[in-house]
Amino acid sequence: MRARSEIYLLLALLALALVSPFLAELTGQQYLISSMSRLLIFAIAAISLDLILGYGGLVSLGHAAYLGIGAYVVGILSFHAFEGTTLFGLPGTDNGAVSLPLAVAISAVTAALIGALCLRTSGIYFIMITLAFAQMLFFLSVSLQRYGGDDGLFMSGGANKIFGLDLGDDATLYFVSLAALVAFFLLCRAVVGSRFGRVLGGIRQNEPRMKTLGYSPYRYKIAAFALAGAGAGLAGGLIANHAEFVSPDLLHWTRSGELLFMVILGGMGSLTGAIFGAAAFLLLEEYLPIVFGALSLDLLKDHWRVVFGPLLILIMLFNRRGIYGGIFGSGGRDGR
Repeated sequence: MRARSEIYLLLALLALALVSPFLAELTGQQYLISSMSRLLIFAIAAISLDLILGYGGLVSLGHAAYLGIGAYVVGILSFHAFEGTTLFGLPGTDNGAVSLPLAVAISAVTAALIGALCLRTSGIYFIMITLAFAQMLFFLSVSLQRYGGDDGLFMSGGANKIFGLDLGDDATLYFVSLAALVAFFLLCRAVVGSRFGRVLGGIRQNEPRMKTLGYSPYRYKIAAFALAGAGAGLAGGLIANHAEFVSPDLLHWTRSGELLFMVILGGMGSLTGAIFGAAAFLLLEEYLPIVFGALSLDLLKDHWRVVFGPLLILIMLFNRRGIYGGIFGSGGRDGR
């Protein structure tokens, strides 16, 4: 019954997502299309983190690194295409059909390589090593002076084109992001409901037992890490086209913390919950300063993120299942 209710809710949300841009146009609030695109993009990133956090039990404080890598791949290729210069002897491109798959592939490979090292540890050591690698990549992006360094990289040639469609158009980017979210959600849903997903869940619950059954937890975790990195890279490539700007801030550990908060807020071990968590976080980010300003709470208006700490504590104390559990009355593992 819960699964059927969830499917109905997802179909209703998909229908709403399909008509939302047209409603925004009719009401003269076209700016909302851009905000909704950002929501869809970060939902992809949240799902990718939930794959390793909620299903694999791997707490990573460096997941935003793959988001940033995907963004920089798109930004750097666009930069060289605009300048007419080459990168490693190859020309740049503003063709999204080339740059977005490259962003996904490079992020996935990077995640697999980092995972191969980090996954030899566990617990707090694993968390700190993922954080260390992410900060290394952050400082590397800051050092890339040709690509803007600390100031970031503007995509002077504009957003990518994909199959003749201009991603600089808000409506086009919205529907491309929606298609990407649906595709990645269905892929992850299939993965967590497959034998691979069941083994990954078994490793999270009792790794020694899975070893005695003949499975290699290390290899399964690396595969999950690579898939999660690919999803974050896809989100990064889309966010670069959304902002037409790439910043080292995308790789900073605080961005990883935000993604972590989205997953916990939505409900760990729930792909649907990750979408809810991303939506709730971005809505709070958008409207909390406005609410505090209306209440003349100027200090909170300028430091609105301070409410996230107590909110996270309350969730962990009273509703660890997050928004998903609050709606469906049962926590995570919604893949099966």
